Amino acid sequence: MKFIIDLIEDIRTEIDNDGEYAITAMLLKEDSNDNQKLLYAGETPIASFDIEHNSKKLLFGIENKESLLLVDELVKHLLILGMETMMYPLYIFVNEQYPSVEVIGFGKSIEERKYILFIKI
Repeated sequence: MKFIIDLIEDIRTEIDNDGEYAITAMLLKEDSNDNQKLLYAGETPIASFDIEHNSKKLLFGIENKESLLLVDELVKHLLILGMETMMYPLYIFVNEQYPSVEVIGFGKSIEERKYILFIKI
């Protein structure tokens, strides 16, 4: 499980808070031959985020594939949060079947200028 504070720290250390990176979700699935391995199953841009104080989580959305959430737009909202809120876990709304999928890791693509949130279904 990853938390807002983990995301802020990883963005700072891995891409030096470069605001021009687009945030994307990358889906990983277990290998049917070896459940210890995860395989790439696709990716999609993140379009939005919502800090849900009632359920105590940060929920990313992929509902609008035309819109891109950039690191700069996200970080400016996260850096002003209180410490309790920084401990909210990260989730992605994939669809109605998977409304709250846990973010399990982070990555980056320097060539494509993408900051990646890994999820597993």
